[in-house]
Amino acid sequence: MNRFSHLHRTTGLGLLVFAMHSAPAMAQQNGDALDEETRTSGREEIVVTATRTNLPISALPITVNIVDSQELTNQVAMSGSTVDAISALVPSFSPTRQKLTGSGESLRGRSPLFAINGVPQTTPIRNGSRDGHTLDPFFVDRIELIYGSNALQGIGATGGVINQVLVGAPEADGISGRTLLQASADSGFKDEGFGGKAAALINYRSGAFDASIGATFERRGAFFDGHGNRIGVDTTQGEIQDSDSYSIFGRFGYQLSDSARIELVANRFSLESNANYVPVDGDRENGIPSTSVRGTTPGVPASNRNELISLSVTDDNLGGGTFTLQGFFNRSRDIFGGSMAATFQDPAIATVGTLFDQSANRSRKLGGKITYERELIDNLTLTAGFDALFDRTEQVLVQTDRTWVPETEFQSLAPFVQANLGLFDRLLTVAGGVRWENAELKVDDFTTLASAGNTMVAGGNPKFDEFLPNVGVIIEPVKGIRAYGSYTKGYTIPDVGRILRGINTTGVDIDNFLDVNPIISDNRELGLEVKRGPLDASVTYFWSSSDFGQRLVLNADGIFDLRREAVEIEGIEINLGVETPVPGLKLGIGYSDLAGRVDTDGDGRVDDDLDGSNISPDRFNLSANYQTGPFSAVAQAQFYLPRSFVGQPDSAKFDGYTLFNAQVRYETGLGAFSLSAQNLFDEYYISYDSDTVRTTDDARFYAGRGRTVTLGWDWRF
Repeated sequence: MNRFSHLHRTTGLGLLVFAMHSAPAMAQQNGDALDEETRTSGREEIVVTATRTNLPISALPITVNIVDSQELTNQVAMSGSTVDAISALVPSFSPTRQKLTGSGESLRGRSPLFAINGVPQTTPIRNGSRDGHTLDPFFVDRIELIYGSNALQGIGATGGVINQVLVGAPEADGISGRTLLQASADSGFKDEGFGGKAAALINYRSGAFDASIGATFERRGAFFDGHGNRIGVDTTQGEIQDSDSYSIFGRFGYQLSDSARIELVANRFSLESNANYVPVDGDRENGIPSTSVRGTTPGVPASNRNELISLSVTDDNLGGGTFTLQGFFNRSRDIFGGSMAATFQDPAIATVGTLFDQSANRSRKLGGKITYERELIDNLTLTAGFDALFDRTEQVLVQTDRTWVPETEFQSLAPFVQANLGLFDRLLTVAGGVRWENAELKVDDFTTLASAGNTMVAGGNPKFDEFLPNVGVIIEPVKGIRAYGSYTKGYTIPDVGRILRGINTTGVDIDNFLDVNPIISDNRELGLEVKRGPLDASVTYFWSSSDFGQRLVLNADGIFDLRREAVEIEGIEINLGVETPVPGLKLGIGYSDLAGRVDTDGDGRVDDDLDGSNISPDRFNLSANYQTGPFSAVAQAQFYLPRSFVGQPDSAKFDGYTLFNAQVRYETGLGAFSLSAQNLFDEYYISYDSDTVRTTDDARFYAGRGRTVTLGWDWRF
């Protein structure tokens, strides 16, 4: 694959900085728990469940990061949500839109797979981009991030996996728990900008039985930019501001034997706009962003609802190996705001230009996973398993009861096997495996909307199967210093819903429609890590390609369509984390440089840049963490660097901006008190998505959120 000129220009600068394997702010939770021998050798015995193996990170030829519960709590207090927290920590994750719908938010230039305890939240066949808001972070024990295209968790992980691991069982008999109270406000302390959160989790254990039950409620006020003006509401895609969310959580477990356990987890999460504001268009030509005024949003308020039930059985000593069986049910309903968009018009219902409507995605997933792992001989571990997923999704129009995307059934059956062999006392490790993906789509005959010509489309039942190999090598000449290289295939299907609803040509038969063929992405990665003494550093170079990928393109109606085109992405991630001579002070630097090209004219050459809805800007991260006794403090800076796009209009050029977050925290006998600030210096800026994608849309010309302060109290008992 040819190196892109963009990367040529910046790699020299990037190599002056190093990246720590866990982003600077993430490193704290690992270093504190390591004994001196581990600090010196760098042999972290951290197991990541999303990798489908009990082997530690150091035995895997991939890039993995972990955010623990306390770090996540701190980040959410500063940033506002799980997605914002990940974006603040991970340089190769795009800036968030600060809206309910995260369309265009990517990891390494591709869509990540969001999961909860391995249960996929992403719905590729009609991706509503709400998968980052399906769980309250209060119930998350840690977040596992696996970078790059892979098939470890099935379909959808072309950018990586973001697995939210739920809180585990209490260790001791009796009652324990946690409570959280937070209050937030904009820098002007306006009444309508106030928000708050209350959360509680009660744990109980008695012998072999344990249970955890919890609930959260959060109310968010209006958002204000760095100039003190209300930020415009997105009445179509949905809002985080001016919204209420709640979550109810339950986890019940029983120890069947010393090694076997059965566990049931259930969660319901809902976030709904209060619809107290209506948008006022901005003026791009004069640099005036859209704003909001008091009013009632027509239609049903935009909302996101997600329900999850998961039942698992694990045995750590079954036939000398580890056995895991999981079954799950996941149901979601995403309601989007309404409009009189041309797409919704139908002269048979109302005069063209007067018909108001809005859409809703409805999805239901049933699935199961079986995994068995055993060390056959010294340093040779074999993992085998089987995954099944049955997904039924549709998109309807709420006001007129029309079908926009017909009910589409997706079935995936996939056996897999992995092997990991350590040689010469793990001086050399060889890992590899293959997943055999067998997928099937089913769509009945349907008719498109009037705006697509009331086109009759013949349904079909296309089937695909693909072998998805992965292979990697690790060389560790000195304990704590390792180099690795890997090749993995990622697999997903395109946003079938966008394709189906846009068909306007007669005679289409889904069985022979090329545009619904799957997306296969090839990911190559080279990495070098140093984890010795006070140093935790790494540099990773990666490149991925898909001959028949997908790209979101904004149409004249303000709705994204999907194009199937060849896509190539490459980048470098560099981080450095170091414990300074000052006791308790840790510093970190992160850097990411991404370049993406697409074949827009079908000539077989990737000659245009991916735009801002498909790739993130280059970025520097700086962080400082300090702790002494009960006091701790965090300071972070994110430098989003300027970017231009070949093949895009000059108006899509991104000028860049810099944001600072900070927090101070003090532990007392009555819990911990914290004061956090997002955008500490009240920087005024235009959001990356607004600046680079909707370059002619005055309605969706949004400024970013100004300084927001959060006062919190967190008590564990």
